[in-house]
Amino acid sequence: MGIEEKVPSGFMLSTVEGLAGYMRKGSLWPATFGLACCAIEMMATGAGRYDLARFGMEVFRASPRQADLMIVAGRVSQKMAPVLRQIYDQMPNPKWVLSMGVCASSGGMFNNYAIVQGVDHVVPVDIYLPGCPPRPEMLMDAIIKLHEEIRRMPLGVDREQAARAAEEAALKAIPTIEMKGLLP
Repeated sequence: MGIEEKVPSGFMLSTVEGLAGYMRKGSLWPATFGLACCAIEMMATGAGRYDLARFGMEVFRASPRQADLMIVAGRVSQKMAPVLRQIYDQMPNPKWVLSMGVCASSGGMFNNYAIVQGVDHVVPVDIYLPGCPPRPEMLMDAIIKLHEEIRRMPLGVDREQAARAAEEAALKAIPTIEMKGLLP
């Protein structure tokens, strides 16, 4: 005999953590950070045909202080990497990063000195979205998966420790260009 049987019908029971996760997932505000052709697909996702407004994301924020999701769409040059990190640092916590496209995720076909071989060497990435360029449907699917990840995230000190550990691991990762000797 639990508390559920004693509460009158029409009442819903939950934890504060579960309720906060539900509210956070429904109020993501993405920052505009379109760098290449993937940005066109990102803009199309916000248009009427795909309608990100269904997920509470109808307005892409131009200021990082108003955004909590950074969608890195396209290749990141070495010159742009410090700017990307500065914008990430200006975003309020909690914050998430979605790497959109193969160029943002791994450097893509641009295996040279001018392009960062994976944005995860600059900022911690929560979701990787493959494709060249990924379709708007794929971006929406990645956002829905991120929603589920956000809904399950712990609050408070546990969240801060997990985020710090993930960021340290991402920044200590071996650059993709140096992994050639590690592959069989």
